[in-house]
Amino acid sequence: MKPGLPFLEALLFLLGPAAGDLGTPGPSPSSLPLTDFTSNVVSGSSSSSSRSFGASSSKGSSRGSSSGSSRGSSSGSSSSSGGFSSGSGSVSRFSNFTGSKDDRGTCLCSVALPDTTFPVERMEHLEITARILSQKFEKELSKVKEYVQLISVYEKRLSNLTVRVEIMEKDSISYTELDFELIKIEVKEMEKLIIRLKDTFVGSSVIVDQLEVEIRNMTLLVEKLETLDKNNVLSIRREIAVLKNKLKECEASKGENIPVGPPPPAPGTCAHGGVVNISRPIIVQLNWRGFAYKYGAWGRDYSPQNPDKGLYWVAPLNTDGRILEYYRLYNTLDDLLLYVNAREYRILYGQGSGTAVYKNNMYINWYNTRNIAKVNLTTNTVAVTQTLPDAAFNNRFSYANVAWQDIDLAVDENGLWVIYSTEASTGNIVISKLNDTTLVVLETWHTKQFKPSVSNAFMVCGVLYATRTLNTRTEEIFYYYDTNTGREGNLHIVMQKMQENVQSINYHPFEQKLFVYNDGYLLNYDLIFDQEPR
Repeated sequence: MKPGLPFLEALLFLLGPAAGDLGTPGPSPSSLPLTDFTSNVVSGSSSSSSRSFGASSSKGSSRGSSSGSSRGSSSGSSSSSGGFSSGSGSVSRFSNFTGSKDDRGTCLCSVALPDTTFPVERMEHLEITARILSQKFEKELSKVKEYVQLISVYEKRLSNLTVRVEIMEKDSISYTELDFELIKIEVKEMEKLIIRLKDTFVGSSVIVDQLEVEIRNMTLLVEKLETLDKNNVLSIRREIAVLKNKLKECEASKGENIPVGPPPPAPGTCAHGGVVNISRPIIVQLNWRGFAYKYGAWGRDYSPQNPDKGLYWVAPLNTDGRILEYYRLYNTLDDLLLYVNAREYRILYGQGSGTAVYKNNMYINWYNTRNIAKVNLTTNTVAVTQTLPDAAFNNRFSYANVAWQDIDLAVDENGLWVIYSTEASTGNIVISKLNDTTLVVLETWHTKQFKPSVSNAFMVCGVLYATRTLNTRTEEIFYYYDTNTGREGNLHIVMQKMQENVQSINYHPFEQKLFVYNDGYLLNYDLIFDQEPR
């Protein structure tokens, strides 16, 4: 059974508070906020009744139905204008109610209901968005905490680096490009030697091949260190020394079927025929006072009682090239290379680069005199001073290119010597053997070599060897005088150098090396002797 008009009236009455009071025009559906709301379709029928929608038909029953939301008033004679009629003829209108009658007399009505439901979907969307934002916030907050911890760690690292840099700044270690260039030269020399060994080696060449690989690796390592850490020069030098020893052993054993020649002279002895050649220079380092201190001397103490225990000494002159004021002592070569454990002393009376050290005593020319002073290295006090008879001084007959070295002291296997000139010798070199305790002259030899034409000189087994400059990169050992026989003569031994001028040359009998001071750089040379004694 279908609901009739009484049911619709009751329904509309109940909807009155939401749709508007009965008989009071309400806002049109177009004025409702945000969204149109449409009620379900309500349909009904009745017999002739005293109440009908709009302009009802005069006969027959009517049915009411709601379908879709309607705006505005009714159209045509069959539609109502949104009102309600009763038997008394009164009409009540609803702004949210529309009605019409179809061809068959069925009454159709529409009711627009307001949105009284809670927006659950929007609330859920809002909650999801809030949750996502909260998760993102927690994630970013954890990142910030992690960054704070990292920053704390980096601050500590930076603090440690700052301390290390300050230590390095206070330290005077400063290897230069020249150090690496010389290392490269040494490695190239070993490469040449290994090539010769491969060509002439008798027997298995496995060891030679292994050495060749090691030298190639050394070349790559030097190139890498040159771009990274120049303070590893010391370790490279040690590896080079090991490789050199291996090469020497291979070279010594390459001719297994060849008769063995005489062994090299024992360190500290004179069982040989004199100097016949010299190695390329090995640069040790720049002197500890820097580039500006181009004049000076260096070497190693020699004592026949403890020939391999001598300390190393470096004595750069002041920048005037005359006064010897400061010198340093090192117990080992490693200490010298690293500028550590140095003992530094000051004197006020040294002159020139003719310094020598023998039996823990330093021998120097006393400032502005022809005197020789003996300085005890343990106490840094003058033990003895002695006048060198008739010796020219104060640049009267110094070496070529080197001032204030009229008196040049030297040490060899036989003891302490002095090389100088006198007015009586007309500037030619005079050699005297000294008593190392009293500095008294024991014996003297006169040569025919003019001292100012010589760039420097040194003594080996009682033989004077003099050098001269060929060019800015080459010296020549060109003259000798043998105090054992009184003979003198010329030589032609080419001596490479790193800088232009050689300021001093000192010989160490046990190591059989020359210690050369070359425009501020400390160089080493290995001497090569004639195996046949004279």
